[in-house]
Amino acid sequence: MSGKTVNSAILLLVIGNAMALISDVFIKLLEPGAPVFQFAFLRCLITLVLLLPLARQLDRKHLFAGFKIHAFRAHIHLAGIMCMVIALVNLPLATANAVFYAAPILVMVLSVILFRERLTPLSVTAVFSGFAGIIVILRPMDFNWAVIAALASAFALAINAVMVRQLPKAQSTVHKLFLNYLLILPAAGALAWWEGASWDPSILISALGSALFILGYNIAVLLAYSQVDANQVTSAEYTGLIWAVGIGWVGFGEVPDLWFLAGSLMIVVPLLLIGLQQRRREPARGFNGGKVQWATDGNQ
Repeated sequence: MSGKTVNSAILLLVIGNAMALISDVFIKLLEPGAPVFQFAFLRCLITLVLLLPLARQLDRKHLFAGFKIHAFRAHIHLAGIMCMVIALVNLPLATANAVFYAAPILVMVLSVILFRERLTPLSVTAVFSGFAGIIVILRPMDFNWAVIAALASAFALAINAVMVRQLPKAQSTVHKLFLNYLLILPAAGALAWWEGASWDPSILISALGSALFILGYNIAVLLAYSQVDANQVTSAEYTGLIWAVGIGWVGFGEVPDLWFLAGSLMIVVPLLLIGLQQRRREPARGFNGGKVQWATDGNQ
């Protein structure tokens, strides 16, 4: 299953998104009131250790090239992880993940603000429909700090994705991920120390499981997008919401209601239509490694 064909790439993305949801499950199993900063520090440290076997891919002569952008993205990533933990612990799994899908919509908005990109009519529709879908899912009566945390996590994802294009082009994805987690550790460690929570072995288990499966997601995405055009397979990313509904229903007894289904369709359908439109405009060309950075570097 190398990802060298469209079908195998789609399968990789389906499996990868399932692994991302398992990572979320490890977070959701944390007890309410669990030390968030301790978890964030341990997950980042474990991820960095897991990346060490790939250290040969680092450009050691220019290890800290683009330091300012890397540092900015790293701390936005840290804030996103902490908000994600709060959201997953306190919201239904599917609801939290539906809000996380605001990220690609926010990417479009930020691209207009920061890079003066022009949105197509379909992209504008996706922005308004997506935000309306989030309101339908959450409904004003259910708005609380966990919801704000989920929206903040999506915003952090969007900022990280947009800022990828500001990083040095020659750096590999492994290099970018390595620097991201390396630069996170001082702030994450300081926050964990400030939090002052007693050592909890269960936090280590959750952090290890979450780090392993989110890294598995990144590898699956890397393999999938490195051999085929992103516009051919990117719609498979939205299977993550299906996994969220299924796992939430079976594992946590979270039955989705009609509000959730309607709002999810309002978010996902326009994004799928954009993908189909792009596919028609850009026929398959085989290998296209340039899309990988957006898929992996923006991930929480």
